[in-house]
Amino acid sequence: MLRYRDFRVMWGAEILSQTGTQIQRVAVAWQVFELTHDPFQLGLLGLVRFVPLFLFGLAGGVAADRYDRRRTLILTQLALMGVAAAFAALTATGRITMPWIYGLTALSSLFTAVSAPTRQALIPALVPTVAMPAAMSMGVLAFQSAGMMGPALGGALVASTGIAISYAVDAITFGLVAISALVLRARPARAAPIVSGRAAALEGLRFLRETPVLLGTMVLDFLANFFGASTTLMPIFASEVLGGGPRTLGLLLAAPAAGAVAGATVMASRRPLARPGVGILGAIVVYGLCIAAFALSRNMLLSLAFLAVSGAADSVSVSQRHTLRNLVTPDRLRGRVAAAHATFAGGGPQLGEFEAGIVAAGWGAPAAVVAGGVGAALAAIVIAHKVPGIARFRWESRDPAPNGSEAPE
Repeated sequence: MLRYRDFRVMWGAEILSQTGTQIQRVAVAWQVFELTHDPFQLGLLGLVRFVPLFLFGLAGGVAADRYDRRRTLILTQLALMGVAAAFAALTATGRITMPWIYGLTALSSLFTAVSAPTRQALIPALVPTVAMPAAMSMGVLAFQSAGMMGPALGGALVASTGIAISYAVDAITFGLVAISALVLRARPARAAPIVSGRAAALEGLRFLRETPVLLGTMVLDFLANFFGASTTLMPIFASEVLGGGPRTLGLLLAAPAAGAVAGATVMASRRPLARPGVGILGAIVVYGLCIAAFALSRNMLLSLAFLAVSGAADSVSVSQRHTLRNLVTPDRLRGRVAAAHATFAGGGPQLGEFEAGIVAAGWGAPAAVVAGGVGAALAAIVIAHKVPGIARFRWESRDPAPNGSEAPE
């Protein structure tokens, strides 16, 4: 896949951007924990991230389909760089407060609601259609590689140089992504929708309603991430369950991504699954059970192992969902469908983290995560029964390249 020059540029940019984002998440989580030591306020971070995504997610997809995707990506990366710089400045000057943290977190989620579908909708223009499954797996590999490096680096930065430096590094990564988007060669023709923004959003929703396999996988994605969300509670596991600090937190957050890198590498190097829906359903069952097992563990190595396996299972599910989505979605709708997918995929864990914070405040973090992991596994079983078309869906290779894709270098 890396023989395609523009895809190679965007793939590297994705690693940079996601690494910076993961560093910021470690810094925010530890900063809130230091300021409050309150699982509810940690969980509130999830709600703050969810609300902008829920309110503006589809609008972000309309923007991705209506406007030049390269230019939109550049603008959103610059906006995210400004948010990270504000985090750094307020922390360095000692003026950071919980309202500032929540407000800047909401802004970051708002700009991400436009950036994420734009980036995803841009990828099919960079590779031939026959290479789409591998491109989606490579995208998961980039995301999870950053998820492995970012938390570990973030934990080390917080422990050694402080939280403000972590935010500054995040700001730099967004600037580098904007530069990467500037040097793309592909200029696929974009026909702006002639319908209004509201009508364009409704058109995307109508397509989802008429494609039950796609809608079913998105609902499953939301439920699995809602029940399995545990990231916001990791400072509690790092400090109170395993007796560590910021470095332990970084390792716990990096472990799922380490497993996911292995899973995504395997998926990117093998032939596409003939029945991706079966892969999605099975992977989510494994994911949920491993999350529950992690919450019951009191041994650091065992905890990391369960998290790594959960990450590997999640990467299989993600790569197959992205492949399925891009194969069944017309190009003119890709931004809106990607935005809907991002709302389901991103909204699930954010809302789930809020729910986990509430449950943890009353019953403890381990109990909250055990219940969530079991819930994720059960959700896959229920959806498999309600939408049998997911398990029956078959992938068929198609050769034509999309407009704007380049020949390999």
